[in-house]
Amino acid sequence: MIEVLRAGLCDLVMDPGRSGWRALGVPAGGAADVASLAAANRLVGNDAAAAGLEITLSGPVLRFPAGGVAALTGARFSAVRSRGAAVAWNETLVLAAGETLSLDQAQDGCRCWLALRGGLAVPQVMGSRSTLLPVGFGGHLGRALQAGDALPCEPGTGEVRLLRAHPPSVEGTAPLRVVAGPQAGQFDDTGLAAFFAGTYRVNAASDRRGLRLTGPAVTHARADLPSQGVLPGAIQVPPDGRPIILGWDGPVTGGYPLIAGVIAADMPKLAQLRPGDLVRFMTVELEAARALGAGQWDIEEMA
Repeated sequence: MIEVLRAGLCDLVMDPGRSGWRALGVPAGGAADVASLAAANRLVGNDAAAAGLEITLSGPVLRFPAGGVAALTGARFSAVRSRGAAVAWNETLVLAAGETLSLDQAQDGCRCWLALRGGLAVPQVMGSRSTLLPVGFGGHLGRALQAGDALPCEPGTGEVRLLRAHPPSVEGTAPLRVVAGPQAGQFDDTGLAAFFAGTYRVNAASDRRGLRLTGPAVTHARADLPSQGVLPGAIQVPPDGRPIILGWDGPVTGGYPLIAGVIAADMPKLAQLRPGDLVRFMTVELEAARALGAGQWDIEEMA
């Protein structure tokens, strides 16, 4: 069990998400970086799809009444265990009964993921334990954690192994790689030049539904478009010309023209963008994007 002594900015129960419901208007949602959550689960001996916590920008203070085996992956936060002991990232943590884990501000990036051996045992909704904030279901009561919450965990099975993970290398200053969107032809040379040569800043109004960008306006031929299916990473351009990168809890359809889409290999990088970060774009061919795939985590026994 996890007891929440102090809530962070936005602590959400997450698993890989709920697939197969987009036709009913329900996005898949789930962890913003499924690979990082899966790595945390592997470090504690869980199935990769077990539910854990996604923690954003400023973290919680958690107490573990019965102790447990935990792991943290993703952006590093200022963090201490009971009695001021340091907290290691990307490795198995054995917590004593009654021990606390205190996460403060993110030191780099935006999000981290916490797995606990056995996985969080909140009810499944539409086949997933993930929180879907825009509609208020899933996770713990359909909302972010609050002080006083208690989250049950499934019992862990098998031998506890002390493991260390090595995340894939990511160049933080590199442009986000994108492929052309279905309406890329509607954008004139001025609009395309603004988009690919410009530098954008992540707006403070951004959240899991979408990252709003401030920067050069992207011009395009105004046209009435029928609603079309959209996915996380799709970049739409509303009438004001300021691009929006759709997020994990974003709509499943949209009527704004899509200039591009972030490739799957760069979605973990998208998950770590925070308000104020600078964003640039670089186009790649579709086949090259498919070949890149997602980076692999390496897991090894700790010495």
